[in-house]
Amino acid sequence: MELISTHINADFDALASMVAAGKLYPKARLLFPGSQERNVREFLRETQFPLQAERLKGFSLQEVRRLILVDVKRITRIGPIRDIVGRAGLEIHIYDHHPAHPKDIAGNLEVLREVGATTTILLDLLRQQELPLTPQEATLFALGIYEETGLLTFTNTTEADLHAVAYCLSKGANLGLVSDFIRRDLTADQVGLLNELIKSAETYTINGVRVVISTASLDRYVGDLAMLTHKLRDMENINVLFTLVRMDNRVHMVARSHLETVDVGEIADVFGGGGHATASSATVKDFTLFQVKERLLQLLKERVRPLKQARDIMTAPVKAIPERFTLRGAAEIMNRFNLAHLPVVRRGEMVGLITREVVDKGIFHGLGDAPVRDYMSGEFPRVGPDAPLTQVQRLMVERNLGFLPVVAGNGTHLTLGVRGGI
Repeated sequence: MELISTHINADFDALASMVAAGKLYPKARLLFPGSQERNVREFLRETQFPLQAERLKGFSLQEVRRLILVDVKRITRIGPIRDIVGRAGLEIHIYDHHPAHPKDIAGNLEVLREVGATTTILLDLLRQQELPLTPQEATLFALGIYEETGLLTFTNTTEADLHAVAYCLSKGANLGLVSDFIRRDLTADQVGLLNELIKSAETYTINGVRVVISTASLDRYVGDLAMLTHKLRDMENINVLFTLVRMDNRVHMVARSHLETVDVGEIADVFGGGGHATASSATVKDFTLFQVKERLLQLLKERVRPLKQARDIMTAPVKAIPERFTLRGAAEIMNRFNLAHLPVVRRGEMVGLITREVVDKGIFHGLGDAPVRDYMSGEFPRVGPDAPLTQVQRLMVERNLGFLPVVAGNGTHLTLGVRGGI
């Protein structure tokens, strides 16, 4: 018997990948090892999608001779199916887009690509074999890719994902239906949980990185914690977010990161979960919410790579001139050290900034003996030595700066500078 399966709590990418794999393995049976997300269940019910999936209860896993896993390769994420992995004579085929990990299941056939969605991988194989798609299947495949890539906005989205969506559209995918199921209204329970997560959000600065942890404890199960985590992240403009919710005697963790310095997939792996560097999840048994949070904080302190700051890339000492300097004197300093900008100081305090362009124009018009204080700019951006590199980059790009002063203490004493080209 051939069996197609995926990870527990299947999302649209998992469902779409199972259906696509079913077209590659037409004799295989489909089996969910656990539950499905609420939107997936509603899609199957409301569209009456012709999915023929087996029920786990009473299914004879021992009769499986070939196991086809899609959108998963970690043994901790396949539920009861893990009991047959490693059995003599079992052939395993794996189709997945998650990063490699030492604990991954080894397959006899592995089709692994770092794209935004596993559906993209399988859709490319269907296209190569010229297998037909119905508009209903094309819609499901588009749903899988759109949801997994955050409407093609996540950083792990690739050109292949865009081509796959275009192929779905050419086969009659209904984008209206896709939008309906990705942007579903929240239930009353979800609104309540989201409000609880907003109120409980705590910010920690770990190795210079701001990390937000939100917690909640419920006496009932509320689905789609990943969607709520996305909403919270977008509402509060959070770069690194962990949501921890205790329900059904388990702590459910969802994590999102916009920063290379925080690999949330690595963190979730310690808790028996998995995912990408930017998005991951885990379900933790036998520990309290407090214990999971304390362990999470410990891991973050150990594994968050220090964020680069202005002090890591600035040059020192920086050249500066007193405000009484003439334009001609400023030009001599600029020419000698090949500078395009010069800070202007008064008793050690930076009071202005003058550029080569202003100096050259003043000299051209016969104003070489005029003091720089009459032509300097008194309005200029500045940062402290602890400013994160992202802030430095944003200021220099947005304002088209070639030089950004870095000042220490209360900002009155010029110490160092960051030049363009970072």
